[in-house]
Amino acid sequence: MANHKSALKRNRQSQGRRERNRVNRTRVKTVVKAVAAAIETEKSTENAQATLQAAIPVIARTAVKGTFHKRTAARKISRLTKRVNKFLQGTVSAA
Repeated sequence: MANHKSALKRNRQSQGRRERNRVNRTRVKTVVKAVAAAIETEKSTENAQATLQAAIPVIARTAVKGTFHKRTAARKISRLTKRVNKFLQGTVSAA
């Protein structure tokens, strides 16, 4: 454990940041899983699009807050969008 006053404060700040980042990462994982589940169920294209539209701001917010790098967030959004679009193309051609 730290002994200096500044090191103790730095430790407190690190713990707070760690908790905040953990919450944000977990939230992103949850919305990514929700989009994947909407694609897997294959019941409605509207549901997949709606969950994607709900997921995009959550992922972007983590980049703004500093949990993810902005390119990491952009990559996650891009890959999710690509999966949903592929799913939509498959349902349109199958219908």
